[in-house]
Amino acid sequence: MKETWKKHGSTIADATPFLPGSFDRQPCNPVEKINSGYKAWEWLLYLYGMGPAALFIVLPDPYWTNLCHLVSGMCLMQQYHITRTDLIKAHEHLLTFAHDFETIYYQRHIDCLHFVRPWIHSTTHIPSETIAKGPPICSSQWMRERTIGNLAQEIHLHNSSVYANLSRQAAHRCQINAIKAIIPTIEPEQNSLLKGSQDLGNGYVLLRRREQYAHPVCLCEAGAILHYLSTCGIDVTAAPSVTRWACLRLPNGQVARSAWKENAMSWQPRIARNVKLSIDGEMSIAEVLFYFNMTIHDESKTFALVSQFSPPHAELLRRSFQTVVACHYGGDTSLKLVKVSAIQSVVAMVPHPFPGIDNMLFYLIEWPGLDIIQMGGVEDIVADED
Repeated sequence: MKETWKKHGSTIADATPFLPGSFDRQPCNPVEKINSGYKAWEWLLYLYGMGPAALFIVLPDPYWTNLCHLVSGMCLMQQYHITRTDLIKAHEHLLTFAHDFETIYYQRHIDCLHFVRPWIHSTTHIPSETIAKGPPICSSQWMRERTIGNLAQEIHLHNSSVYANLSRQAAHRCQINAIKAIIPTIEPEQNSLLKGSQDLGNGYVLLRRREQYAHPVCLCEAGAILHYLSTCGIDVTAAPSVTRWACLRLPNGQVARSAWKENAMSWQPRIARNVKLSIDGEMSIAEVLFYFNMTIHDESKTFALVSQFSPPHAELLRRSFQTVVACHYGGDTSLKLVKVSAIQSVVAMVPHPFPGIDNMLFYLIEWPGLDIIQMGGVEDIVADED
């Protein structure tokens, strides 16, 4: 058991290079840190992002299934936009989790009741409270903790009349926030474009590095570009030359890098080239090779050349209640040209050997709070009414 725990800790620590920098603090090795300063954000990524995949087979099936019920329900509730179908699914998963937890871990014996913490029962009320108060993430502890930290810093700047100053600062912030809420246009937009960047509109911005001159692409990349051009009614036989861009800033603030950029770095970066795509309502995961501009029918358009991952492993997806989205890496055999507007967010794809499954799979981790991948259609949205 001790060796299993150590191996699991190494698995979590080894995943660090595959977590984008936009994911903030990565989970440390739980064997070394879990009882000494393991941060709330580390717990969030470890439990909800990595837990179901990393603990597959490690936990006996009833315990692993119980964990997947919890993760499935809580990930649905962590979104900013929650459909009514999501609420129903989350409620079912969280009810099942709470019931099975009591059955598995203490068999509902009164003398073992102290093993069941109040939060386990509280999770069953989250979906119903969402209908009245909006998505929980909009009233989570993160904003409060940041505000408390900022106010604490201001307290240290004033040795006299500390609490009077704190009250004044709090009232001042409330007044400013109220004015901004009433008149959103009162604060002028700031031009945050970096030197050499290209604004594509709708929140998408190409960021340097950028090639100075156009260069020919390799044979497999040329094939993907020529195939796309043929679908647009353009017949080209010669291999195209393109001017590659390294990075793309997304409307959500994340920066999606590319393999061309990251493979040229002299140090090992935290990989940020894997993205979630939305094409004709279908969600998929891909690795970005590079970005470039191309003129089609006298109109300049910006594309990303990507290598798509395979569809998720069906059995893992079913058994985990869609918490383990594990795919095979496509490489040069699955290259595709997509418009940059199809890129929704930067995600992590972590390699992991799943026992009993041939070849290495990469499992998906999304930034907590972003709308997660759904296999169904769009439903009515429960909006935050605050």
